[in-house]
Amino acid sequence: MRDVLSLLDPIRRAHERVVDAVVTACERSEVHEISQIDHESQGDTIYAIDRVGEAALVDGLEREVTAGTKMILIAEGLPGGRVVLPRGAAESDALYRVIADPIDGTRLMMYQKRSAWVLTGVAPNHGPTTRLPDIELAVQTEIPLVKQHLADRLWATRGQGVRAERANRLTGQRRPLVVQPSRADTILGGFAMVARFFPGVRDELAAIDEEIVRGALGPPRAGQTQCFEDQYASTGGQLYELMVGHDRFVADLRALVSAVHNPRADPPGHCCHPYDLCTELIAREAGVLVTSPGGGPVNAPLDLVSDVAWAGYANQQVRARIEPLLRAALESRGLLDRRG
Repeated sequence: MRDVLSLLDPIRRAHERVVDAVVTACERSEVHEISQIDHESQGDTIYAIDRVGEAALVDGLEREVTAGTKMILIAEGLPGGRVVLPRGAAESDALYRVIADPIDGTRLMMYQKRSAWVLTGVAPNHGPTTRLPDIELAVQTEIPLVKQHLADRLWATRGQGVRAERANRLTGQRRPLVVQPSRADTILGGFAMVARFFPGVRDELAAIDEEIVRGALGPPRAGQTQCFEDQYASTGGQLYELMVGHDRFVADLRALVSAVHNPRADPPGHCCHPYDLCTELIAREAGVLVTSPGGGPVNAPLDLVSDVAWAGYANQQVRARIEPLLRAALESRGLLDRRG
């Protein structure tokens, strides 16, 4: 653990390079320029603004990480999806596998709708068998909108809790940020949702969402609002909303529904991938309960293509109320066997 901590400050500085490059690109470019499709990868659509973030991250890590620290960087946009740093080093000599998403929330950022995030998780290099639970250090940095002067930065090492700060882009001032998930024991009056960002199986995802809410709160009452939803199209953003007490329950089930319950036989749409969840360690260290839909750990490989489903609960009381309803909704559709 002590060795992996040596990467914390270099990664944080590399993240700052990404933020500066992306915000500058958004300030200087028209929307149609940064939203041009660069290419379609197996995992996602890569836009021109993604190239800015990828280049800044790789350059930042090459500049900030000492030559003696060998790592395999896994990220979209890299040749073959990975690069060994420093250049020329052998994969077998790498101490760490570092999985990153330079811009999580690309579409939000390029249209200046909402903050995006730089995400990075660091695990000891166990070769191709390295998985999300192996991550020992995670760093998550907000990419603010051009009109936004405050941005949050969070990081965690396994078993050591969370640290966070809020930075002022105008003054350079930083101050500690308290991270506290909601203590509410119900979703009543709060934000709780099943993610359904893109067309494809949104109708089924909405039906699952409605079934969970009705099971938890009963049928709607005239003139009353039972709970709210916030379709934040960024996994890092969703985790952040859980960490800071804004949301009480989030589930991303796209991978399950696309793979199994697809009566139209449409091709699977875009799903969550391991790089989207590479900072879930921060959420867990903050007290958020991050699980697979069946209740176990999220145990995905550190790659760019695996589809991942997950659920997040602000606290144990919310989990106790919602998880049985989630499991029942999934089991009734054949999306989850009873072994979880």
